[in-house]
Amino acid sequence: MRVEARQATDDFSAASVASLGMADPDDAALVAVQGLVKWFDVTRGFGFIVADDAEIGDVLVHFSVLEAHGRRTLPEGARVTCTAARRTRGMQAVDILDIDLTTAVEPVRRGGDRPDREALADQAGPFEPVTVKWFNRLKGYGFLIRQTRPGDVFVHMETLRRGGIEDVDPDQQLVARIVDGQKGPLAVVVEKGE
Repeated sequence: MRVEARQATDDFSAASVASLGMADPDDAALVAVQGLVKWFDVTRGFGFIVADDAEIGDVLVHFSVLEAHGRRTLPEGARVTCTAARRTRGMQAVDILDIDLTTAVEPVRRGGDRPDREALADQAGPFEPVTVKWFNRLKGYGFLIRQTRPGDVFVHMETLRRGGIEDVDPDQQLVARIVDGQKGPLAVVVEKGE
C-alpha cells in the first residue's frame, strides 16, 4: 500500500467517511472539480481524486455517490468530473457528473465478463429443494446443497435479495433454480421454501 494511501486511511476511518458521506451538501458552497482517481479502496468504500486545480487538492469520493452510475468503485487513473463541497477534513464529492474510463490504469471489466442473469434463468431447471450449507454476508456469497444430487451450488447475495431473502442460516431450507455455470452449479433464482 502506498504511503499516501495509508496516511489517508488513517485520516479517514470508515466511520468518519460514512458520516461524511451522509453530510448535507447544502451546508457548504459547491465547487465543480475535474481530476484523476488517485486510488480507491473497495473494502473501505472510498478513495481520492487528485483535482486538476492544485488549490483544491485531493477530493474524497465515497462509494455512495457512485451508485447513480451503477458503480461501487473507480479504477485508478479514471478522469472524473464532480461537484464537491468543503468538509471539516477537506473536499468531498457530493455528485459525480461524468466518469471517463479511457485513462484508467486498471482494465475495465465489460458487461460481457459476467453471464446474463436472464439468459441463465431461461436455461435453469425447475425449482428444487436446497439446504444452505454456509453463507458469508461479508463476502456476499455461499453454497447450497441439493437434496437430489451431490456437490455444492454457488449462490450470490444478489440472487437471494432478488428472491426477497435478506438473511440465511446454515441448514435453512429453500428452493432454487440451478444452472450449470462455468465454474459449476449456480443458483440463479432462490426463494423461501413452503
